[in-house]
Amino acid sequence: MVTHTPSGISAEANERRSQASNREVAIHRLRVRLAVRVRAIGDDAPSELWQRRTAHGRISVAAGHVDFPPLLAEVLDVLQRSDFALSAAAKALGVSSSSLLRLIEKERPATLWVNEQRELRGMAPLKF
Repeated sequence: MVTHTPSGISAEANERRSQASNREVAIHRLRVRLAVRVRAIGDDAPSELWQRRTAHGRISVAAGHVDFPPLLAEVLDVLQRSDFALSAAAKALGVSSSSLLRLIEKERPATLWVNEQRELRGMAPLKF
């Protein structure tokens, strides 16, 4: 088990034979959980990583890739700053709304959190 001490968020993995592999999986899971649960305050300018991973209005990254957690966190941060208006967040990040939806839907807790926040604001849930 690995734990992010400041937040108390933890993750574990034990499905692999190798302790090192389990640790890598646990760290990835922890990074994804942090991406979903911890918001950063910043501007709407896309990060350098975001700019490198986008092309022609699309963002493409596998859920298991090392870049996935920070990209997911960036989407969720921008969505929050955009008051959960998907089109405004997509515009700020320079991608299509459907591309953002595809990224968010790769992580179930992220989809639940986004729709929970939209519901609190009287908005319709996003269709994933």
